[in-house]
Amino acid sequence: MIVQVYAATSTADALKMVELGVDQVGFVAGDYGEVYGELTFEVARGIVEALKGKAVSSALTMSTDIAEIQHMAEVVQPDIIHISSDTEAVGLEAMRELRRRLPARVRLMKAIHVAGPESIPVALKFAPAAEILLLDTKVAGMPGVGATGVTHDWNISREIVARVGERARVILAGGLVPDNVGAALAAVQPWGVDSNTGTNLPGDPVAKDWERVREFVRQAKMGLIREELP
Repeated sequence: MIVQVYAATSTADALKMVELGVDQVGFVAGDYGEVYGELTFEVARGIVEALKGKAVSSALTMSTDIAEIQHMAEVVQPDIIHISSDTEAVGLEAMRELRRRLPARVRLMKAIHVAGPESIPVALKFAPAAEILLLDTKVAGMPGVGATGVTHDWNISREIVARVGERARVILAGGLVPDNVGAALAAVQPWGVDSNTGTNLPGDPVAKDWERVREFVRQAKMGLIREELP
């Protein structure tokens, strides 16, 4: 089980996350004018370089243009490309084309908007085209999928995890905080958990609360230990 935390805005942020036990460090790579914490490719590449040998780097993109995403991947060179636009904005064929264009070492993570049972076939559709599925929440009026601080129906996510099986790894996101991440792990049994707004300073859309990050990691790891006990 891995712990992923968004969104680092500097190499110092990224290294602090590693110090606190974060396995995958996320950041926004690009200027989209619609999400908090957007970084230039130069700053994002600096984070990737700083994380080498320490943690996995995950670059979030809001672009829906395959050539633009490929260019970002070539310049920033992260371990993971996180496709965070609306689920169908980068469709199945586009995901397959992106997979063909990118080096095998770069993993694709596809954000899936989890709402009702209709989300299950959507997730299953994208599983063959992405190494990782991020089960997240979309809120009307907000761009893309995620960074809402809102949970969704974990029963749906649990069903997705069970039915995806070995075809893709699944990270649970959406409103996870230190107080509920243990329960989320028990309910869904994902490969990993993710926090963005849930580990920020209260009322701040970008700055991390390091004590909340520390506690999120601790509770997630404790949840894993509880799951492994006979």
